[in-house]
Amino acid sequence: MGRLDGKVIVLSAAAQGIGRAAAIAFAKEGALVTATDVNGELLKELDGIPGIKTKVVDVTKNDQVEALAKELDHVDVLFNVAGFVHHGTILDCEEADWDFTMDLNVKSMYRMCKAFLPKMLERKSGNIINMASVVSTIKGAVNRFVYATSKAAVIGLSKSIAVDFIEKGIRCNCICPGTVDTPSLRGRIQAQPDPEQAYKDFMARQKIGRMCTAEEVAYLCVYLASDESAYVTGTEHIIDAGWRL
Repeated sequence: MGRLDGKVIVLSAAAQGIGRAAAIAFAKEGALVTATDVNGELLKELDGIPGIKTKVVDVTKNDQVEALAKELDHVDVLFNVAGFVHHGTILDCEEADWDFTMDLNVKSMYRMCKAFLPKMLERKSGNIINMASVVSTIKGAVNRFVYATSKAAVIGLSKSIAVDFIEKGIRCNCICPGTVDTPSLRGRIQAQPDPEQAYKDFMARQKIGRMCTAEEVAYLCVYLASDESAYVTGTEHIIDAGWRL
């Protein structure tokens, strides 16, 4: 018996990084996983893994989100992972940067939660996990203006859903990682004028001496998706090796 045996789980941004690691970890624990992403080519790499089915979904599109929700009879766990990291201060953030970041990082979660909550409420059972960040209301970080703002909003969104539906069988929590070694992070490092220095800067803030792995975040995801966390709702789960301290 797996820790998630028979649970139906839907997640976004499953093609790489934390989303991919979580999808695989969920399936290994017996869940029936619908792994979605906007990148169909990368998503194909999950095809053939027992317990996982893939579907290309753009969570910034209402019609695609609503269609996904209608396809499934029910969902036990919804894990909203999709997000984007903008580099810069408020002076570097144009309106287009603000709009894109808030749409992907926050409004996509609004879309997904609003689409899947009704069926959860019908069953009086549901579990929502949202990807926030330690860079939010928890900690400021240099050159992360709109990213931090969006992740602070995710924490507020999660707490609001938790308190509104706590008596109707719904749980909602968020995960707040520090620096996670993912393809996205590596890409951002390589995009800097001096990638070697950018990497050193990231490593300098790792008090434990290394970055977090996507798999380590996935372990936390499994706990929150399982009945082991049945008494947990409305909370930020920090996994940052003490970076915030």
